[in-house]
Amino acid sequence: MQEASLIGAIKIILIILLIYFGIKIIFKWFGPLILKYFMKKLGEKAFQNFNQGENAQSPFQQNRTQQKTKENIGKKKSNSRNENKEVGEYIDFEEIE
Repeated sequence: MQEASLIGAIKIILIILLIYFGIKIIFKWFGPLILKYFMKKLGEKAFQNFNQGENAQSPFQQNRTQQKTKENIGKKKSNSRNENKEVGEYIDFEEIE
């Protein structure tokens, strides 16, 4: 049976701290480069999707356009406005001093 020694525990703690600070330094130096790379790729993908959207309508927009066209075929345009619409009940307020 092995016994835990103080030197072994200190070695483990030092290794953990070394790994922690090593990763922290690496991300401090290379983090902005990694982030810049991913943002560049994301921007290219968004620009590509935007350009595809200008050239063709999405299926949702096509269905919506077809529905509007079908609805408008049988309707007549009415220029007269309905003046007798009741918006709500009028309540007269008085100021209280």
